[in-house]
Amino acid sequence: MTQPDVGDKVLAIDGGTPIRATPLPYGHHSIEEQDIEAVVQVLRSDWITCGPKTEEFEAAIGEYVGARYSVAFSSGTAALHGAAFAAGLGPGDEAVTTPFSFCATANCVLYMGATPVFADVCPDTLNIDPDEIKRKINGSTKAILPVDYAGHPADLDAILSLADEHGLVVIEDAAHALGARYLGNAIGGLSHLTVFSFHPVKHVTTGEGGMVTTNNPEMANKLRVFRNHGIDLDLHHRENQSNGDWYYEMRDLGYNYRLTDVGCALGLSQLKRLPDNIRRRREIASYYTRTLSELPGVTAPTEKPGAMSSWHIYPIRLELARFNVGRKEIFQALRAENMGVQVHYIPIHLHPYYRQRFGYVPGQFPKSEEAYETIITLPLFHAMTDLDTRDVVAAVAKVTGNFAIS
Repeated sequence: MTQPDVGDKVLAIDGGTPIRATPLPYGHHSIEEQDIEAVVQVLRSDWITCGPKTEEFEAAIGEYVGARYSVAFSSGTAALHGAAFAAGLGPGDEAVTTPFSFCATANCVLYMGATPVFADVCPDTLNIDPDEIKRKINGSTKAILPVDYAGHPADLDAILSLADEHGLVVIEDAAHALGARYLGNAIGGLSHLTVFSFHPVKHVTTGEGGMVTTNNPEMANKLRVFRNHGIDLDLHHRENQSNGDWYYEMRDLGYNYRLTDVGCALGLSQLKRLPDNIRRRREIASYYTRTLSELPGVTAPTEKPGAMSSWHIYPIRLELARFNVGRKEIFQALRAENMGVQVHYIPIHLHPYYRQRFGYVPGQFPKSEEAYETIITLPLFHAMTDLDTRDVVAAVAKVTGNFAIS
């Protein structure tokens, strides 16, 4: 294949003409007129907080992913917190998770007074390695929290098998993976608890928002109680009708994690376009993989047989030995070309809080750390045009070509 036309070969960071005249973000929400109309209808209705549209959105997500129960939350982090509560995590418990994620994945364990225990990742998908999980399981382990990194499903068969063997709960962090599939099955109906995010850069947005799906009715009830200050409204309706409609009891320590009907109206409207959004993201990812794989020193992300990624992000790996600069310089040069590249993620155990509290030091999870040191996330969102995608490839070719060791 002919390499992309990079135009001015002088890097923008050195005074050359950038590939793009305006910045292209790594992710961006997409709002259409029907989304606005759906929100306006709710604003004109009698109910704008957690109400009938929330229930409708929960049912729609449950049907889409094949789960019996869906419970909406005010954010993906709140949903993770709720899932940790529903799983029964508490002081003295441990949950095995990946260090290669956003910090909320591990923080939700700490919120419950339990301890996150990290297991390193597979070098191809950068998802948690089941063999590493097995090494970390002990008598205090109560849950496993895999992450579907970049939208690629984790090795759920192996993880669920370990959970079944040791009597553990699997809380799947699928914040990247709405619309992904594993062995032909939609992500969301396979693990004991699955958590989604509806942040603006995700496939479907409610502004901020999250969802936990499950097939367990007891866990579903715990989730609803937890997001509503610990108040079990269903129980009150059954047991306290004689006290009047005003009566309620707080039975657990919960939070106000409710998602509004305004947000859910937006989510319902967006959900109708999810199949098209996934298709477009997969088209972009396929183009990136075909073209970027031919660039020296650039490794495209993996999609393993049996997995269908929803491609929330597209992280490339750099073979730094083939360049005369480091990842930081390549990153800055791409930004100067008006590419809104990003890095996902700084490993959780390297953050100051985790280092100070648990004594983590660099080198403990080498695969996660190597990935962090070599990774750059390229722009990928479903509203990107073909010209946008060609610009991205041209920018990567221009920058890596300038820094390549000849």
